[in-house]
This record gives sequence, structure tokens and C-alpha cells, in this order.
Amino acid sequence: MNIFTPGVYMTACYFSSSCPMQSILFLWNYNLLEEVKRVTEATHRTRTKLSVHPYFKLPFPLRNLRRAAGKDLGFPDGILINGFGPYQYDKQLVPDGITYLIINVEPAKTYRIRVRNVGISTSLNFRIQNHNLLLVETEGSYTVQQIYTNMDIHVGQSYSFLVTMDQNASTDYFIVASPSFNSSKFSKAAGVAVLHYSNSQGPALGPLPDPGENDAYASMNQARSIRWNVSAGAARPNPQGSFRYGDITVTDVYVFLNRSPELINGKWRTTLNGISYLPPSTPLKLAQQFNLLGLYKLDFPNRLMNRPAKLDTSLINGTYKAFLEIIFQNNGTNVQSYHLDGYAFFVVGMDFGVWTESSRTTYNKWDGVARSTTQVFPGAWTAILVSLDNAGIWNLRTENLDSWYLGQELYDDQAQRFKFSSASSTSNGRKIFLIALVAVAFGCFVLSPS
Repeated sequence: MNIFTPGVYMTACYFSSSCPMQSILFLWNYNLLEEVKRVTEATHRTRTKLSVHPYFKLPFPLRNLRRAAGKDLGFPDGILINGFGPYQYDKQLVPDGITYLIINVEPAKTYRIRVRNVGISTSLNFRIQNHNLLLVETEGSYTVQQIYTNMDIHVGQSYSFLVTMDQNASTDYFIVASPSFNSSKFSKAAGVAVLHYSNSQGPALGPLPDPGENDAYASMNQARSIRWNVSAGAARPNPQGSFRYGDITVTDVYVFLNRSPELINGKWRTTLNGISYLPPSTPLKLAQQFNLLGLYKLDFPNRLMNRPAKLDTSLINGTYKAFLEIIFQNNGTNVQSYHLDGYAFFVVGMDFGVWTESSRTTYNKWDGVARSTTQVFPGAWTAILVSLDNAGIWNLRTENLDSWYLGQELYDDQAQRFKFSSASSTSNGRKIFLIALVAVAFGCFVLSPS
């Protein structure tokens, strides 16, 4: 069955990616998947009972994902852009009759393009033929402005670029999103759209633009080059009243070890520090709110313990206003992306090999970018610093669906508790204000050259 997920998106345009077409899951709304997963697992309802509810309908083949556990989702057969198939850049690879996306632009103008990968397993390389990408933002943080010819965008990540229409428009130009780290196959699964100047003189020609070195080492060097713009006049994470996050005392250290799927109770599961998350019968926040004992434990280990892997509802016993150092160690064979709800964290280091105490000497303690999703390359580690300044129970998970659904997630529970308010819902006036903000956030910005 084909799998399509809405995905890589722009401020001026909207992109999407797909996971492997040969897999067994059909998704139309990625956010709905998360809700469905949590509701079904938390309540242990059957598919038949759940499907009668108008808001939560479990995709029929979703249960098959567990049957396929331990198997890689594989190389994708195709990438969608805005839900459209690829432009026929090669008649041997792309059949006739496929509808493709056309982005209309004006010459000599600059467009802000926001690109997001919300696929479910595949890292993508994004590029526009004969055009430079000026990186200006990632996941809410302004970056040092640097020019790239292509960008690796891992599952769950987003970037904003300024792209100037400075070509002579003798032809249209290719917009390409292809799987990263496989140059021999990238053209066979490439998502291809068309950038069309208003004065274009013909269709896009030639081979697809090359993705560059296209290996994990080059991708890591590219990731290291992305830095926080500490001089930009805008809101930014500001833990403990200081922009100098590198000077803040770390209160606790966690080293999260990812391994390839392993058998637990006769079933394939994924783990962090040897624990595969087991959803409780009652959602965590409700269990906390009504003081339901025995549904979860605040004993998630700082490091892998010398014991067999197990299923457990184990949470981090966090402290409100604490400052954590978290190291993701990936001993698996695929790139993993990790997302932390409720926070922006500082990406301070990454390297191949095993993290050690001496690895801290390589940390960027001044302008590491603040974001919510970071990649961890196979056989490598990534270190982040995060201030626990948002009280509540927050989810940390891999964005790779096959690993996430099989248990690679956990929750952080902070000591400061808040009870649900009995106040009335948001006023109509405030709702209008929020809607206006959404409209502005998704607007299209066109900048004229100075």
C-alpha cells in the first residue's frame, strides 16, 4: 500500500514527503496519527469500537506495523511535494500523466521559503537548480545567515531560506527533494517540482541538480555549520536570564542509548536505555492530576543499566527550572531524529564514535542553535542542553515512526505541579486574535531587492 504524509512546507509554498511506498501504513494527517496512537494505546480499545467515533478513526493497517517490527521500512519509491508527484524529468523513471507542482515566481525578487520534512523515516536533501539557499531560520530560531546549495533535512526538522530569483529564465528550474545518503538511488525516488519564472522561455532541462557529497560525514559537517544568530533582535530561549547558556550549571546528565530493535517478551521493540515505553491505562496527565498511584514510575535511568531490556512506564524525575545535559547515542544503523515537546534546546555538539566525558571539550557553548528536533547519525552522538522551564509532563520521542511506535519514547515529569483551571474558555475576541496570528504565520512573504 502506498504511504503519503503531508510534509516539507514553505512559507511561500508547501512541500511534502513520503515514506516508502511498499510499506503498510496509510496516513493522511500526521498529527491525527499521534492522537490516534495515544488514545488507542491508553484506553486499550479495539479498532471496531474506536472507529465509530467521528474524530478518531484508526487506519485499518496500522496494527500491521507491529507485525513488521524489526524490519527496516526500506528505501522510498517516491517523494511527494505538496501532495504532487514528480515532474517527468526522465521518461524512463517517471511515467506519463503524473500531476506535478509548479511554483510561479517573478524575476529579481526574493522569496522566503520554509521547508519541513514530516515524512516518517527518510532524511531528505533539498535543493533548487541554479539557485542558492540563504539559511535564515530553523524551528523558531534565527540562524547566522549562510549560503548553501543544498540542505539535508531530517524527519521532523524545518528550515527557512531566502531565495533570490536571479537567473536569466532561459528555462524553468527543478526543485528537488530526494533521499539523503544514497547518491546511486536518489534520482529514482526524487520528488521534483518546477520553479517557473514569469518570463521563462522553456521547460526545465538537463539532469537533476546534484545533492553534493551526500554522505553522513558531509551531512554532519553541514549540521555543525548551522549556528544561532545571537545578534538578531528577536525573542529567543533565555534560560535563567542569560543568553550565555554555556555558563549555566548543569544539574543533571542523561545519556540516552538507542539500539537496533530487540526482542522483549517475544516481540520486537525499540528502546532508550533498555526501556521500551509502555503506555498506561490512563493518560499520564490525568493520572498525575487525579493522583492515581501505580500507573507510572519516576525512575528513568540516566544511563543504560546492566539488565535485560524491558517494557515499562518509566518517566524522568525532572525538577522545574533544572538545566539538563542530554546525550543521544545512536548505536543503530539509521539516522534518528529526536523531538522534545514543549521546549527549544541548544544543540551543542555531535560527532562519530562513543560519547565520553572528554567529548565536552568539543561543545559549542556560545552559538549552538536552539531548536526542538535534532538528528543523531548512526554510530554517532548528539549533545543538547535544555532548561526545564515549562512545567508539566512532556514527551521526548524519535520522529522515525517505525522506532517511535515500537516504544522509543519517554516522558519528563517536573516537580512543580499545576492543577487544571476552572476558568472559562478563551474569549471570542482572543480567538480572533489567535486566528489572525495563524494567518500571519502562514502568509507568503515576497521581498524586493534593495
